[in-house]
Amino acid sequence: MQFNVRPYVCGALGRIDDATLGKLMAAGPKVTPALQSAEAALFSSAPLPPYHRAGHAYAFAWGERGPRAAEEEWIAVAETYETPGLIGDGRKVTLHTGALGLVDVYYVRLGEAVYFSSLIQPLLSLVPVAIDWSAWASILQVTFPLGEATPYTGVRRLPGAGALVFEHGRLATERRLPRWLRTEPYEKWVSPQEIVELLHRVYDDYEGRRLLVPVSGGYDSRLLASVARARGFDVESWTTSPDDGTDTDIAFARSITRELGIPHRVITQDAADYPADAMEVARRLEYLTPHHAWYAPFAKEVHGAGRILVDGLAGGPLLKNFMVSGAALEARTQAERSAAVLGSLSLGQPSQPFLSKAAAQWMEETVREQFEAATSMLHGHRAELPLSVLHTRTVRGIARSAVNLVGPEASFAAPFIHPDFFDAALSVGVARKDKGRFYREVLHAANPRVAALPSTNVIKQPLQRVPLRSTAAPARNYAHGMLETVASRVPGLLSDELHEVVAGGPDALTRFNGWNDRFWVRGLVLFGLWLSDFENDLSDLATPF
Repeated sequence: MQFNVRPYVCGALGRIDDATLGKLMAAGPKVTPALQSAEAALFSSAPLPPYHRAGHAYAFAWGERGPRAAEEEWIAVAETYETPGLIGDGRKVTLHTGALGLVDVYYVRLGEAVYFSSLIQPLLSLVPVAIDWSAWASILQVTFPLGEATPYTGVRRLPGAGALVFEHGRLATERRLPRWLRTEPYEKWVSPQEIVELLHRVYDDYEGRRLLVPVSGGYDSRLLASVARARGFDVESWTTSPDDGTDTDIAFARSITRELGIPHRVITQDAADYPADAMEVARRLEYLTPHHAWYAPFAKEVHGAGRILVDGLAGGPLLKNFMVSGAALEARTQAERSAAVLGSLSLGQPSQPFLSKAAAQWMEETVREQFEAATSMLHGHRAELPLSVLHTRTVRGIARSAVNLVGPEASFAAPFIHPDFFDAALSVGVARKDKGRFYREVLHAANPRVAALPSTNVIKQPLQRVPLRSTAAPARNYAHGMLETVASRVPGLLSDELHEVVAGGPDALTRFNGWNDRFWVRGLVLFGLWLSDFENDLSDLATPF
């Protein structure tokens, strides 16, 4: 991992122990000091000048975008630029995240000091490696951790719109409501044309830049490509297989880019490389999600493209109720609404039991409690349903491809989370967005010819069947080895039926070709890799079920 456009940072605040801080610095990428004081320290892999300095006051930010002058409150920096930072005023020190928390800040608390890092791995030099079963429950059931959880009990993740504050000799946690929660976005009857105009204004930030818009067969990418083309930007489009067994995205992307007159390239993948890609992505994402193995060859090509990747992050939840079910829309109570959203985010039932009854029951209860806690600040909000998806799945799972696989080597842009666009899209009521109606009107306003082309958001039947990399022989051999590790290290996690399948060898996994089966396998394989990689560090794997 090369920190080209976003630096690796680490540091501490509070009653800092120099030996502990030195240990943290030595455990990660090479860093140099950006700030050193009695109560705060900040180190970076690249020069990191403060955006504000006056007397004892200072302010640093290390996202790709940041302020040029001091703001009155840290939350203004967090929600405007979606960047973490460290701020001191001579009286207190504040370590904060972005409002959504897209750029990770992990920390360990030891006494009256907090030691923080962009990565989890360096922090493991400060605490024993101990499994956080609740984190793994959510990784397996919803494919990402919830709240502050990481796979390790001793390492926490500072959530979006969160801060750690050292003042009057004491550490405290501070949570703020971001802009879209402080003031509910009432229905302003924003038109599809106005949404497109807003997106054009967002593209002003990219004037004169060379863009790469990855076009798939869906709505988000064709909208972003249409606006980039209409602006006359230097834009290319690439597509790769999402490893869904159809490659419909590639066929549809060719039609879209041909209509727009955008140069198009298909990034190919090799089934023989799948195990190496899956392991590399899992380790790079620090075992936080089983997603994105298919994205690895694409991300590597982006690193050398010399272009800003324009990503459709958050477009689905903001514009078409993505993962908001009919049950969620019709729910009459908070409990029903939360259960419906969690049901949409969770993996469906596999073709046979994968987990033991005790593990499955404990996991379901644990994830439900975690989800309630992670989304409690959204309860009763007019846009609770899309925000519940954005604050969980989008931030902790989906965003990792752009933030942690494309970045920090290459720049990416996420136009849909620009404050002006985000607020306008969020103000459109969920009823107007139901079944994608509003989004289709937006696409028509942007480019009616492109809007009329087939979309994977509408066409569910594949144009053709193609072999899956993730279930080919190399992938089966890799998956089987990891499942054997799980079966031997934590036998009580798996059902008797899955133990029998594992005992049958790699080819026994060919029965798992359904969507739900494949994702349950990927989650357990990720867990097996983690167990293997930390085999010498994990001393206690006693389960809570």
